[in-house]
Amino acid sequence: MIRQRTLVRYLRNAIVRLLNKDQGPSQSTPLYEAAGAAPSPFRPGNTPGNVYVNLFIGGHGVIRTPDRTVTIHQETGYPWTGSVKIRVESDKTGDFALMVRIPGWARNMPVPSDLYAYGDKAPGDAGLSVNGKAVAIKADSGYAPIQRTWTSGDVVELSLPMTVRRVISNEKVITNKGKVALERGPVVYCLEGHDNNGQVLDMYIPDDAPLQTRFQTDLLNGVVVVTGQARTARRTLDGRVVPHGERPFTAIPYYAWAHRGSSPMTVWPASVPEGARPKPADTLTYISKTTASFVHVSLDAIKDQIIPADSADSSGLQLDFWPHKGVTEWVKFEWDRRHRLSSVKIYWFDDTGRGACRVPKSWQVLYRDAGGRFIPVENTGPYGTAKDTFNKVQFKPIETDAIRIDIVLQDEWAAGVQEVIIE
Repeated sequence: MIRQRTLVRYLRNAIVRLLNKDQGPSQSTPLYEAAGAAPSPFRPGNTPGNVYVNLFIGGHGVIRTPDRTVTIHQETGYPWTGSVKIRVESDKTGDFALMVRIPGWARNMPVPSDLYAYGDKAPGDAGLSVNGKAVAIKADSGYAPIQRTWTSGDVVELSLPMTVRRVISNEKVITNKGKVALERGPVVYCLEGHDNNGQVLDMYIPDDAPLQTRFQTDLLNGVVVVTGQARTARRTLDGRVVPHGERPFTAIPYYAWAHRGSSPMTVWPASVPEGARPKPADTLTYISKTTASFVHVSLDAIKDQIIPADSADSSGLQLDFWPHKGVTEWVKFEWDRRHRLSSVKIYWFDDTGRGACRVPKSWQVLYRDAGGRFIPVENTGPYGTAKDTFNKVQFKPIETDAIRIDIVLQDEWAAGVQEVIIE
């Protein structure tokens, strides 16, 4: 049953995304249609004569068992609604078990392991009835057996709780610390820049923030969206991350991501300020006009104030000069007025073991004088190239409106920068 549950979740949230061609151009890898690629909604059981209802999809199917031929008709708006109506037709009256799958998410299990769990209170149990009379659900390996003598026209109704749930990761998943995923029924949601003013990483959704849903017919061929009020986070000059403001958010089904072009996206928005990617503090580095001789990956990464775990950490992005090797590159910082400066700190990017970036051969800080020329500072200490730490160079104080950092790459390797601090 573990494989069944996992496959259904994958079908609802990944395969659907690839097949939904009518929703506009997608950046997804194409998936070629194949007849019979998905599991049947209905199938005979391992016990002769029993019939299993696996998936909830409007339509019908014919199942031949050793004793009879059974036709199952389904009417449902699933996954947008939790109501499933199942009509049973049989060529002869008889006793057998109809095994109705009760999804793991409806049994308070987002996945059949401890990788993920729900971080909120269960909304209520699923309900099951036959011909309008309630039937107790005693799930066996994820299925609720209804053992009875069936007559053509009998109707089974399944009611599944469709409350938005908050999913949290096992504490060993460090990258998801302080973050939450939103799920409604079998559908996992994401926040995409198109619906959130281009920003999804600087906000967090508090655990007590009310969540609403609505069916939006004019969006992505009709989807249920999740909305609410998020808060934004900002870093202070002393390094703390604090609440900064409020912003409404809209989450869409993950399968519909990238159907409207490139945009920032996250499945794991923050739930606390520390889990967000806060707006940087107004440091000299951040407020500068920053340019570079060449940019690979991200120029903004060197002033986002996200300190990497080590030099190889690329989770917060970096500026690197790949595929350039054996040349001198530069990064320039300019201001609209002169500032008094006395040090620069650089955290180098080095992906030894998986890429072509290494610490540089050497580097130097230059400043723009009153005549507009860039001349070297008078450093009072060495220019370091150590990995996994900041390399700070101190120099005699200067007053300038611009500095340039010249970086000499090793002959056979590119180089990169994680973060720059100017003081």
